[in-house]
Amino acid sequence: MYKEMFKPIQIGPMKVNNRFVVPPMSNNFAIASGELSDRSLAYYRERAKGGFGLITVEATVIDPTAKGGPRKHCLFDDQQIPALKKVADACHQYGSKLMVQLQQAGPEGSAKAAGHPLKSASRIQASFNKDIPLEMTNEQIYELVELYGDAALRAMKAGVDAVEIHMAHGYLVSSFISPQTNKRVDEFGGCFYNRMRLPRLIIENIRRKVGHNIAVLARINSCDETPGGLTVEDSMMVASYLESLGIDAIDVSRSIHLKDEYMWAPTVVHQGFNLDHVKKIKDVVSVPVITVGRYNDPFLPSLVVKKGYADMVALGRQSIADPHFPNKAAANAFDEITPCIACLQGCVGNMFKGNPIECLVNPFVGYEEHLDEKCKEVKKVMVVGGGVAGLFAAYNLAKKGHQVSLYEKSTVLGGQMRLAAVPPGKGDITQMVRNYIALCYKYHVDLHVGQAVDEGMIKEMNPDVLILATGATPLVPPITGVDHCLHAIDVLDGQSQCGKKTLVIGGGLVGCETADYLANRGYDVTLIEAKDDIAGDIVSEHRIFLMESFKENHVKVYTQSPVQSISENSVEIEHNGCLETFSGFDSIVLALGSKANQPFKENLVKEQYVIGDAIKARRAIDALREAREVIIKI
Repeated sequence: MYKEMFKPIQIGPMKVNNRFVVPPMSNNFAIASGELSDRSLAYYRERAKGGFGLITVEATVIDPTAKGGPRKHCLFDDQQIPALKKVADACHQYGSKLMVQLQQAGPEGSAKAAGHPLKSASRIQASFNKDIPLEMTNEQIYELVELYGDAALRAMKAGVDAVEIHMAHGYLVSSFISPQTNKRVDEFGGCFYNRMRLPRLIIENIRRKVGHNIAVLARINSCDETPGGLTVEDSMMVASYLESLGIDAIDVSRSIHLKDEYMWAPTVVHQGFNLDHVKKIKDVVSVPVITVGRYNDPFLPSLVVKKGYADMVALGRQSIADPHFPNKAAANAFDEITPCIACLQGCVGNMFKGNPIECLVNPFVGYEEHLDEKCKEVKKVMVVGGGVAGLFAAYNLAKKGHQVSLYEKSTVLGGQMRLAAVPPGKGDITQMVRNYIALCYKYHVDLHVGQAVDEGMIKEMNPDVLILATGATPLVPPITGVDHCLHAIDVLDGQSQCGKKTLVIGGGLVGCETADYLANRGYDVTLIEAKDDIAGDIVSEHRIFLMESFKENHVKVYTQSPVQSISENSVEIEHNGCLETFSGFDSIVLALGSKANQPFKENLVKEQYVIGDAIKARRAIDALREAREVIIKI
């Protein structure tokens, strides 16, 4: 069914075994000197082992004055070659080709981290939180051109198969290409050919230094998604011109950072969202085209290649979530593919902070050296709680060789993460829960559902290890009349039905998504929040689409409105020092967070661990990180 994705392809002098690509993603695993670390090595080796044909090392700094953080990979010094060679050799061991993306961040960089002013085509600020860049002089431009060629030569010396010039996302080269950011009136500004002069000089310089011994690719935007920026028609010209300059393949992404929601699309944006634009670019070039766009399932990539929308498919965050995606697709092991749910909690957020990336669904990102560890002593492990933290701990401990039993008092596994899949656009979360359950079956975890656990049962089972992953319960504040409320988790679970006019109390993640769920089904929804704003705990890219949905569905929002009392169809709030009454509601839904559910106060066995929301209710990524630490320890 997926044979198109497993056909080899020629890119310049490089032959790639299949069409699966790991695109460039900053992971902040490099060391302070700019070299790839042992952690980097394990990360890239795992994805080669998992079957990806072409693997791209993250955006690599080519300019010593533009290093945007202490953990950025660099290629502006020969001392950085040996570590890269180790990664290239490791990827080649599994038949993968290695590509390095060459980048100068330009106006999207960090002057503070780099210790130098930002540079750009013109003095145009990338966004409100960025410094105004300096306009590059012609002398600086020609010096930069040499830096790109020198970095490419170092990559070739390290045994890398290809380099990719980053010309997208508002970074330095992109700032010259786009008329939105290039206002120069010298030979580097004005008409299309002048704006393409810098890319041309870079390509020519790289070719002079490496010849055709390695492939040379370019990453471009399909469009900038901003007024005055590149349209897809502009990008068709860019791609065609790059082909005429001898580029070996075009890697098509989308948007600049002002529109991040189209760079790393959140859960509500479905896979393949960039396809229409990519097809237009593919139609005007004859070199291979790579597409990227939140792919997390093997079926659509196969169609993309089969129908000629693109020649290769890059699975960015999906390759973080599951480095063995290609091998699992080849084996038709669909249930075993751990899906990227586009939560953006551990990857993009940490990347911007300069911290090593994490992944909610795959907490072993950056800890790949532990993936194949076997236990030194087989232990009888009892896991209490079938939410995602408990399921993750259970299957990984069973994979290590332990005898694992899991008990869940509900008749359905997945805990509150299963309910997180109910709001609009969050359906992929169900794939995560199902994947964890499937992996429990694969590694022979003894699953018991609909079975509560008490102290007597634990003592009777007498496990060597007890893991309590008992989750959290709704937080019910001591407000007069709170018993009149429904609970958000019961509404999302279909256990409680609201009346037409519904009030939701609580403007955090659960309250906002419950309001969105109801509003999308035709309910008249009002939401009140004690704080100054709503959705403060929601990742910004998700929040953009949530606010659009609120506007479209006429959700009424009141902030700075702490609830003082509740009756059957009304609430009394305090606003600006005065008491006000909101009335006429058919239902009132409480969504004020959760509290830890820890039913056992003392250690019942010698080796006992508490993980996840059973310690403290918080983000799922924190709960799963704790599960990983227990797995490594046992």
